Amino acid sequence: MVVTALVFLSGCATRPQLDWSSRIGQYTFDQAVIDYGPPDKQAQLSDQSKVVEWVTRRGGYSGHAYGFGTFGHHPRHYRHYPGYVYTPYTVTRSPDRHLRLVFDPDGLLRSWNEFSK
Repeated sequence: MVVTALVFLSGCATRPQLDWSSRIGQYTFDQAVIDYGPPDKQAQLSDQSKVVEWVTRRGGYSGHAYGFGTFGHHPRHYRHYPGYVYTPYTVTRSPDRHLRLVFDPDGLLRSWNEFSK
């Protein structure tokens, strides 16, 4: 029983956040491609540095949808004939998470940024 609980809890553990600041000047573009795959966006600047971006987490739909019928008079029905009245539902979308890395002309990490959009 204890082993099962430990296995379950280890599967629920979150990954520790990377310390990108400690990788500045050491982490290379090639390492990033190995770790994250080909970037989703990439641009080369006039000084030959590269700006690359990955979507690290796709946003999803959250919220709730509900609708339940209550007897009442619907405007399109006769007074003596009850219709259903439904409550509206709402669904929201959470934003995508992005990682943007800037590499100097030698391919070393110059700066980083994580953001949502």
